[in-house]
Amino acid sequence: MSMPPVAIIGLGLMGEVYAQRLLDAGIPVSGFDVDPARRARLKDIGGQPADTIAELAKPSRCILIAVFSTAQVEDVIENHLLPALGEGSNKIVICMSTVDPDQVAALAARVIPRGIRYLDVPVSGTSEQVRQGDGVALIGGDAKIADEVSDLFDALFVRRFHVGKIGDGGRAKLAVNLILGLNRLALAEGLVFAEKLGLDPAAFLAVAKGSASYSQVMETKGHKMVRGDFAPEGRVKQTLKDAHLMLDQAKAVGQTLSVLQVHADVLEACVKAGEAELDNSAIIKEVRRRGSKP
Repeated sequence: MSMPPVAIIGLGLMGEVYAQRLLDAGIPVSGFDVDPARRARLKDIGGQPADTIAELAKPSRCILIAVFSTAQVEDVIENHLLPALGEGSNKIVICMSTVDPDQVAALAARVIPRGIRYLDVPVSGTSEQVRQGDGVALIGGDAKIADEVSDLFDALFVRRFHVGKIGDGGRAKLAVNLILGLNRLALAEGLVFAEKLGLDPAAFLAVAKGSASYSQVMETKGHKMVRGDFAPEGRVKQTLKDAHLMLDQAKAVGQTLSVLQVHADVLEACVKAGEAELDNSAIIKEVRRRGSKP
């Protein structure tokens, strides 16, 4: 008998990559997305598209959620999965979206008594990094439940860390993304600065990679910035959404994130310029615009 499929809800940049990696590992995948084109793409790569969430819920081994926002996660689980699964299903649901960690913890507290076994597992890495096997899972929740799906994590990620309770995966992801985003902004500003000083940006990027200023962002985003290749691997609008989550969390604990606020302002300007769907390396466009002001 063939094994039951892993269901993926949300087949955007990350969801499709998760599907491909699981399929490449010989793990069957079913999936749903509100966009019919994404469902068709899943079929093209060997997965089983479903027309509704209810259709894929019960037959699945477990369910991965890869949607955009906290509200979407809540809607998927409470308004679609729970009615489809019924009480006491004991189904493992793995939320891999970067969402509000406090609201995720509250959601888990509501649905676990109704039979959902919930894991909070946001992912560090761009869609291309995950595609290449360089993604990192940050696991919040019961370690024993995580062990039950260790083969899935092995197929999806090069590394994983169990960081604590439900919500802590999201908290760790936000802290990681704060550092990552500021590195990205620093790289964009440094490249534009070098350019203004008369240096060749591509040649300078090679120098920066070999210097004390090195960060992994130079590998993942440097050439995109230099070439103006903003095909999305992590969209501006997603990065801005995460920045607002960080600012909200910081406000709740009484911390001022002054440099992050600058990053958020740059991202807001990119969105206003019509660049929301571009890769987040497109922040260099706004850095250039600001650099041209008298």
